[in-house]
Amino acid sequence: MNADPVIDVQGLNKHFGDKHVVRDFSLRVGRGEVFGFLGPNGSGKTTAIRMLCGLLTPDSGSGRCLGYDVIRESYAIKREVGYMTQRFSLWEDLTIRENLEFVARMYGMRERKPAVDRAVEQLGLGARQHQLAGALSGGWKQRLALAGCLLHKPKLLLLDEPTAGVDPQARRDFWQEIHRLAAGGIAVLVSTHYMDEAERCHRLAYIAYGNLLSTGTVDEVIARQRLVTWVVSGPDLWQLEAQLHSCEGVEQVTLFGTTLHVTGIDAAVLEKAIAPYRADDRYRWTPSRATLEDVFLQLMKQAPDNYQ
Repeated sequence: MNADPVIDVQGLNKHFGDKHVVRDFSLRVGRGEVFGFLGPNGSGKTTAIRMLCGLLTPDSGSGRCLGYDVIRESYAIKREVGYMTQRFSLWEDLTIRENLEFVARMYGMRERKPAVDRAVEQLGLGARQHQLAGALSGGWKQRLALAGCLLHKPKLLLLDEPTAGVDPQARRDFWQEIHRLAAGGIAVLVSTHYMDEAERCHRLAYIAYGNLLSTGTVDEVIARQRLVTWVVSGPDLWQLEAQLHSCEGVEQVTLFGTTLHVTGIDAAVLEKAIAPYRADDRYRWTPSRATLEDVFLQLMKQAPDNYQ
C-alpha cells in the first residue's frame, strides 16, 4: 500500500438512536488500491462509506480522507470523492449527455463540455449519449453512473454495491474499468456481495453488525481463519448434508452444485466426525482449501448481532 494513504481513519463510531451501527471502525486505503468492502445487509457498510465521503459525521473517532479531517472538513472531502450509490440515482427522463451536463453544473465545473465529452468517450457512451437514461439496461445505467462520478476527476471512488442487478459481461467490463482507473492512481473502495468480485481486489475487509472483523489480502483473510475444508461428491448429497450438520466439529456444510463443502476449525475433531461417512464407498472425500465464502460464513457466525 502507498505510504501516504488516501483513507486513514481510526475508531469511527455511528449511532442511529440506540443502535450502534458502526463500532470502532479503522481503515487505511492507499493511492491506486482497489479495496473490497464485504458484509451482509445491515452490516454498516453504507454508513461507514458515507462517513468516509463526508455525507455523515461520525459520533466519535478521528482520521483523514484525502488529507482532510473526516469530522471538521467533510465539505472538502465531498469535492474530491466520486460516490456511486447502490441504486441508480441520476435522472431517468434526461439523456445520458443531459445527465452528465447537469452533474457537471452541480460541481460548478467551468469547462463542462470537454469534461462531458471525455466521460462519454472514456466509458464508451458515445453511441447512446442521446438515449434517455430510463431506457437503459442495468449495465448501461452503471456506466452512466460511473461516468458521472468521474466528471470532476476525483482522487477516491466510493462504490456501494455497484454491480447489483447487472449481467456477467457488464460486471466484467466494470471491473476492468475499475482496475484501469486504479492503475492511474485513483483509490477505489467498493462494497460487494460477490465473492468473485472480492477476489479481484488488492485487499479487502469484512464488516458485520458494525464491527470490522478481518482485513488483508484474500490469502491473508483466508489463512487467518485456519479453516479445514473437505469436498464431497457422490449420490444424495442433500441427505448427507442433513446428517453432517449435527456432527461435533462440523462448522459448515454447504452444497455447491454436485459437491458438498464440509468445513471445521479443528482438523483432528473434523476428521473424527467425518470418519464414519468417509468409510461409505459411495462418496469421494477430497481435502481442499477453504474458500472466501467459507471464511465469510464463519465470520458471520462469530459476529454478535447488534439488533438483538
